[in-house]
Amino acid sequence: MRKLLLPLLSLLVFPTLAQEPSSLTDRTFQLGEVRVSGISHRDSLSSRLTYRTIEQFSRNDLSNALNILPGVTMANVGPRNESVVYVRGFDLRQVPVYIDGVPVYVPYDGYVDKGRFTTFDLAEVNVSKGFASILYGANTMGGAINLVSRKPVNKFEINGRAGVFSGGGYRWNVNAGSRLGKFFYQVGASQLKQDTYPLSADFKPRKFQQTDDRENAYRDDLKFSVKAGFTPNATDEYVIGYINQHGEKGTPPYVGDDSKITTRFWKWPKWNKQSLYFISNTAVGAKSKVKTRLYYDTFVNSLFSFDDTTYTAQTKGYAFQSFYDDYTLGGNAEFESRAWENNVFKFNVQYKRDIHRENDKGEPVQSYIDNTISIGIENTYQIIPSLAVVPGVSFNARNASQAQEYNATTKELSDFSDSKNNAVNAQIGLFWDITASHSLRGSVARKTRFATIKDRYSYRMGQAIPNPDLHAEVALNFDLSYSGKIADKLALQASIFQSNIDDIIQQVDNVQPNRFQLQNAGKARFYGAEAGFEYQITTGLKLGSNYSFIKRKNKTNPSIPFTNVPEHKVFAYADFSFLKVANLLASLENNSSRYSTSYGTKAGAYTLLDAKVSVKLYKFISTEAGINNILDKNYTLIEGFPEAGRNFFINLVFNYF
Repeated sequence: MRKLLLPLLSLLVFPTLAQEPSSLTDRTFQLGEVRVSGISHRDSLSSRLTYRTIEQFSRNDLSNALNILPGVTMANVGPRNESVVYVRGFDLRQVPVYIDGVPVYVPYDGYVDKGRFTTFDLAEVNVSKGFASILYGANTMGGAINLVSRKPVNKFEINGRAGVFSGGGYRWNVNAGSRLGKFFYQVGASQLKQDTYPLSADFKPRKFQQTDDRENAYRDDLKFSVKAGFTPNATDEYVIGYINQHGEKGTPPYVGDDSKITTRFWKWPKWNKQSLYFISNTAVGAKSKVKTRLYYDTFVNSLFSFDDTTYTAQTKGYAFQSFYDDYTLGGNAEFESRAWENNVFKFNVQYKRDIHRENDKGEPVQSYIDNTISIGIENTYQIIPSLAVVPGVSFNARNASQAQEYNATTKELSDFSDSKNNAVNAQIGLFWDITASHSLRGSVARKTRFATIKDRYSYRMGQAIPNPDLHAEVALNFDLSYSGKIADKLALQASIFQSNIDDIIQQVDNVQPNRFQLQNAGKARFYGAEAGFEYQITTGLKLGSNYSFIKRKNKTNPSIPFTNVPEHKVFAYADFSFLKVANLLASLENNSSRYSTSYGTKAGAYTLLDAKVSVKLYKFISTEAGINNILDKNYTLIEGFPEAGRNFFINLVFNYF
């Protein structure tokens, strides 16, 4: 098979990450963006993904889509089968996720399983690294990820895809919208379902993995979204949106060589999330406006632990049924004024209330409530037409109004001690458009991250001592970035960055005999560089690449490595269109090895090669087929949890704009 495929690959070239045409950009729901006003945003090669790019690369979920960008690393929390990303070494607790500016991360631990977030209804994804707008609020220690939905521009438009892929999988999605005078609506529905995935032929059978298809690797994610808006005039807009996600998944068993890891037999029969939000923009006079966001977000989750690979009996001590019933409500109000010449002033107030409720079967519900307030100012001053300075500062406060624990011996609920914490974020950026084609930016940002409910109160299945007094982690982020274009053919991007981190929440062992505690005990330094280019060789032919170097040093305990991020990552791509109806593309990704555990277990380096062909069949209809992991590499993102070997997909595509 390889002998047949390799010659074909020599004919293929790779798709682009270029700026999209204005007609596509117009479909971005601009009220859902969170951007620094008054400056150019030319760093699309490194921080922005449009839906066209996501579809070109056939990235069905958010983690796989973000992995295209430099400085972003895809990872996997193997024992939980959660797909996550790291941004310049920071995890999702430190780089929160938003939809149209509304926070959607899980209240309990600050994480969110990006594998559950499909990309089918997005207009673009924006990633802020280090210097994230003050308007995001608290916890943006390493940046922010904002998923921006679509907005129609025509009287009627519809697009969709349907297809099948390896492992008994299928996907379908449809998006439809309409703009009728002052009103518009946008709806979307999708499903991504898979029974399993094929393992590489190089994988050797293990105790809990005897077949060629991965055990307990099923998924089923169904999503519905709707948004309706009213624009009474050229300045004002009022929009209400609703998103409903229903998911379930299995956790494939550990099949590695680490004797310290206990194999889990887990299933997640329910991973459901709903978001309801209202966003408005109202002009106040000729030079000011008020923007508001109000939201209500729910998360309902069930986790079942079984005795063995039959996934039936629950008699062992480690078997359980766990239930989460969480919700978040909050809002923010933002005042913007352009009353002063060459100046954009913004004042923002936010409130967020997180309610986490959990219990195991047969136990009473334990409740936890966190309240977070953020007050921030951001100002953009145009020193000269091509040079802007952007300072910002915010005061953030978090307090717990309830935190309960259950004593299984006495069968009683009791309250933890009060937990309060304040933090200040401050930053300044300098943005210089050297010419119409070249830009330079530098920034310094002091950012913080509050300890989560899990950080402060979890017993970690009897292994830990809670610590309600944990306070915020602090990072001082430095960034210098360049972006430019030469002769309208060559686009370039480069960055160097460093983060000095204090009060890292780390595990301190044997605080009591054989029990650890999380404490603000760590210091670290993250640093690295990113570079990318895109070259238009000729009409219909583009190629490019990006490279990431990320080094993370544990200054407190140099012998304990940070996990899940390779030092080197390369992504190469190109795109060849011909005969006005056909497209050939392929991509190559290389990752160096990474640590899977803090005591030195590693996941090895790997190189992946993918290819795809698309053909337009009729005016609005096309078809596409592709092969992922063409060389059938046996690789892992975390040791003991093998990823898919060679796999295939085919889709039918419909676009009417």
